[in-house]
Amino acid sequence: MSEHLWIPDAETIDQAQSTALARHLGVETYEDVLALALAEPERFWDETTRWLELDWQTPWTTVLDTSAGLPWATWFGGGRLNLAWSCVGQHVERRGAHEAIVVEHEDGSVETRTFAELWDEVGRLGLALQSLGVGEGDRVAVVLPMGVEATAAIYATARIGAIAVPIFSGFSASAIAARFEDCDVKVVIAQDESARRGRTVPVRATVEEAMAISPVAHAIIVGGSNHAHHDYATLLANHDGAACETVWVDSEHPVFICYTSGTTGKPKGAVHVHGGLLVKLALEARLAANLRPNDRAMWFTDMGWIMGPWITIGAHASGVTMVCFDGAPDWPDPARLWQLAERHRLTFLGISPTLIRALQSHGDELPRSVDLSALRAFGSTGEPWNPEPYTWLFRVVGDSRIPIVNISGGTEIGAVILGCDVTLPMTACSLGRPIPGMDVDVLGPDGNSLVDAVGELVIRRPWPSMTRGLWNAPDRYLEAYWNRYDGLWTHGDWATHEQDGEWFLHGRSDDTLNIAGKRVGPAEFESALVSDPAVAEACAVGIPHPIKGEAVHCFVVLNGSEPFDDALALRLHHAVERDLGPAFRPERILAVTELPKTRSQKIVRRAVRAVLLDEDPGDLSTLENPSSLAGIRAVSRITL
Repeated sequence: MSEHLWIPDAETIDQAQSTALARHLGVETYEDVLALALAEPERFWDETTRWLELDWQTPWTTVLDTSAGLPWATWFGGGRLNLAWSCVGQHVERRGAHEAIVVEHEDGSVETRTFAELWDEVGRLGLALQSLGVGEGDRVAVVLPMGVEATAAIYATARIGAIAVPIFSGFSASAIAARFEDCDVKVVIAQDESARRGRTVPVRATVEEAMAISPVAHAIIVGGSNHAHHDYATLLANHDGAACETVWVDSEHPVFICYTSGTTGKPKGAVHVHGGLLVKLALEARLAANLRPNDRAMWFTDMGWIMGPWITIGAHASGVTMVCFDGAPDWPDPARLWQLAERHRLTFLGISPTLIRALQSHGDELPRSVDLSALRAFGSTGEPWNPEPYTWLFRVVGDSRIPIVNISGGTEIGAVILGCDVTLPMTACSLGRPIPGMDVDVLGPDGNSLVDAVGELVIRRPWPSMTRGLWNAPDRYLEAYWNRYDGLWTHGDWATHEQDGEWFLHGRSDDTLNIAGKRVGPAEFESALVSDPAVAEACAVGIPHPIKGEAVHCFVVLNGSEPFDDALALRLHHAVERDLGPAFRPERILAVTELPKTRSQKIVRRAVRAVLLDEDPGDLSTLENPSSLAGIRAVSRITL
């Protein structure tokens, strides 16, 4: 068993929200909560949902209904509610003057809305949407960065019973159009332009190009004036002093269509509903982020990724202030993220491992130069960690006092499967335990459960926020998640469940390398490479090999401390052999200036592999830097 980096003290355990939930359920510890949730799932979800105090208009009469089969389970039957009311409206009377959202823009300007101000904006925007013909069940696309308008847009859409379709604001026109067409969007709310690293990035023009491909009846534009669309500020002013009615809906009424990219290239529209999504996100944020009423929580993300709705709904369901930032985390200087945490007195900050690897390359002094005394926890998700940046974040940035609450799930999950809790000790890179209510297992190729061995991550029972299918694609939904193991959700991650109870992920199962019959995840190669002080980032992919089945090709981004030469390449080969063994020596290690990433900082390995094999890489609309593929192609032009 590895060393525990985080060991909670008695005060942390006593004040934790997971301990409060345990007391509510009549048990003593977080591990008791986990056991109760598995032994009595309906009792757990019934009593836990009451503990969350989400203010339903009509209480549910049935917790879970699986009569249509596990893939089509429904929750909280008979209940009626509205997600927007539960997150914003219900707080106005008691916490109306409390800040609901604080936004720092890249230029340093800050804007805020209290819960009362946000509810007013939501009400006026809801009326504006209704004036454009939006009704219950209609789809409203939101192409906005994290901020006031994106938050108001998803809540206004929910308040009138329509369905919000958050779309990454950095997508190409074709990617946006594909989503417009797939779910027949009626109105799109988009930004005129955004700022990125001091540059102006056109957004409206891209959305207009998408509308030319897949027509949308109306566009509402935030900012700018030289356009023929509806102006966001003008629409709000037209409804000053008025507000839409809150539409109370069945717990199974759709509230979001959240798109996730498939390996085939066609995005998948995961359908989420008012009741189940609200309950799960409220619980996850309450426990994982350990949220308390006066906290200030931020996740560096985009509303187009599931972590955007996660932090928004999770924070506001508990009446907590959400802090947003719409710029680059290392611009105009690499201390920007740490300065932001100090400036806004963040109590919770969510990041990705890749972002920390990049910031680590700038040294220890920058994070040590700011005051992070308000910060109680880091959150992380998106990809597996490797020990060096994890330990750096904990020991250097967090001064060995701030736990890293590592979580993992997915858009279709809505959102978390595995996650740490501050009341339990944490090993570097660990994902803790399954989140309460998630019945999770690790299976081998024969379908048998594994302990202390890498296998396929599966879920044995439905959960409230499970997608209600893919929009207009029921067969694709079953094929993607339910058909590999009968009656089990297959998530596509490699995982291990260790005897001491901790869980670890090892990358996507479709990224897995098979070297002479030995399965190994790319993260293990990448961890070995970034352990070298010259390497900031790494990516490993498998390429067909006539003898070994697959050979490993690695790409590294250096931090500038030394050039890439034969000596460094040899040192990196030795690092992999040291950590994995001679059988796993990479075929090639090449240096590039950047790796292809999403804006949430995930490295897209399939795109790298496709370049090497001269194949179609599928959907690249999520890439922040598609030009990176040209660099990989340029350095790879040798016979494979």
